[in-house]
Amino acid sequence: MSADRGGALAGKRALVTGSSAGIGTAIAERLAADGACVLVHGRREAAARRVADEIRARGGAADCVVGDLTTDAGAAAVVNAARGVDILVNNSGVYANRSWSEATPEDWLALYDTNVVAMVRLIRPLVSAMRERKWGRLIQLSSGEAQVPFAFMPDYAATKAAIVNLSVSLAKELAGTGVTSNTVSPGIIVTEGVESFYRGMAKERGWGDDWRTIEARVLAEVWPCPAGRLGRVEDVAHMVAFLAHPSAGFCNGANYRVDGGATGCTN
Repeated sequence: MSADRGGALAGKRALVTGSSAGIGTAIAERLAADGACVLVHGRREAAARRVADEIRARGGAADCVVGDLTTDAGAAAVVNAARGVDILVNNSGVYANRSWSEATPEDWLALYDTNVVAMVRLIRPLVSAMRERKWGRLIQLSSGEAQVPFAFMPDYAATKAAIVNLSVSLAKELAGTGVTSNTVSPGIIVTEGVESFYRGMAKERGWGDDWRTIEARVLAEVWPCPAGRLGRVEDVAHMVAFLAHPSAGFCNGANYRVDGGATGCTN
């Protein structure tokens, strides 16, 4: 997708955390294509710089910033580079495939810090400039598991529910300022990690190694979805771009599911 420097987000600066790969990369690319100057964030400079270089090669405006958001020092480095951003997309986060019996209290605390507190470390210092300009977009990435958790990954699902709650509270805090806060909750999105996980499951269950077959079996046995497919990173990027758009100012304090309708159908 080539950038439109005169697009809807022309003149806006956006920080997309965790955008050196996967969903975050797709979001950064889409915002840049809509005219925003994008800060690509990651913990590894080479990966973040590669994405920024690819955006610039398409005619977009991008730079990269590196920092571990689970530490005060790492978050401060990102904040210093991102001061004055108009759009903050809190996408960075991790998941762990572990059960209730496997997840220790220490695991719960560590995941909460990574998935929730890391967002707070950025929101608090960056939102003040948005207030002053009376315009801003805060978009947090959650998950369908926030509403319909699986039996496994309980600590992950709990962090995602906290993000939905955080976003609503933030919208109320920012009432009347021109700054909106929303959540986007993807279903199962085919990233490199997700594909690798289901290929491992396919091997265990004898599904073969053809991805189309594997996807069909996931839909039939694991995650029934009315849309008839798993999600793609572009699906999430489109929703984030919509919420970042100037015309989305009346969309506030809401949780937007990007899951093909699966949340209401999953046991």
